[in-house]
Amino acid sequence: MNPVGLISMQYARPFTAEHFPLFSEMRSLGYNFVELLVPEPGELDLKEARHALEAAELGVVLAARVNLQRNLSADDPAAHRAGIDYLKYAADCAAALGATVVGGPLTGNPLVFAGRPPQPVSEQERHARKTRCVAGLKEAGDYAASLGVVLAVEPLNRFESDVLCTTQQAIELLDAVDHPAVQLMLDTFHMHMEEASIAEAIRLGGKRVVHFQANENHRGFPGTGATDWVDVFRALHEIGYGGPISLEPFRRDDDRFGVPFAQWRAPHEDENERLAASAQFIKSHILLTEYRR
Repeated sequence: MNPVGLISMQYARPFTAEHFPLFSEMRSLGYNFVELLVPEPGELDLKEARHALEAAELGVVLAARVNLQRNLSADDPAAHRAGIDYLKYAADCAAALGATVVGGPLTGNPLVFAGRPPQPVSEQERHARKTRCVAGLKEAGDYAASLGVVLAVEPLNRFESDVLCTTQQAIELLDAVDHPAVQLMLDTFHMHMEEASIAEAIRLGGKRVVHFQANENHRGFPGTGATDWVDVFRALHEIGYGGPISLEPFRRDDDRFGVPFAQWRAPHEDENERLAASAQFIKSHILLTEYRR
């Protein structure tokens, strides 16, 4: 069965040593791994973190954090170089923690979280962005491969990226990169906005999919939104996907007028019962799909 995990942001951001006891709690709730944000320098002692993960018998996948200063898409050579170096640093962190996958919007150019709107670009700049991303991913892919790590490129919705939003765009990029250590990550939250069919997009990704985030259209707990999970897991089964599946149900229960949903908020109540139910919900769909086939 696919390992099922939980993003560390469910509890805290940044996630530091004081939160290590949560590893055992995640395991007790039915999760097999944690998806940790790549720690910024000084946030975590990686040896201590790995020891805590192993003690809790919890696996780990890393999620990269890009910004405009470390940005593969940038036309600024310093920001582009910093983007490549950051992916190498993320691969180093993965190797130190025992992770084999670093996923996320590795192509950079964040929008809403960088406080900038999407801007139209010329055809020349559009092609130049692709060239820069390909070159950066090839170099970072070589480095990651030497450590036994795979980089998983994630398409984001149109409000969070203006370079990579759909699975088809990701396939075009990966075809150009053509590197075994640079593959694909999909997230149903973003796919709800940008794909005509989530299931067909999964089939398009095929064997390139190495990490999958099973998130509701509103980022709530799985089973409480509009996602057709039977269709999703049937497609994952058809492509033979056996990799990690992580959850990010951190919308929180707060529908007060004017609350900005785009901003992460810490938990304000005990969510353990719903988190345990979410892990079981996803695992039951995996098992049901396997049984039906």
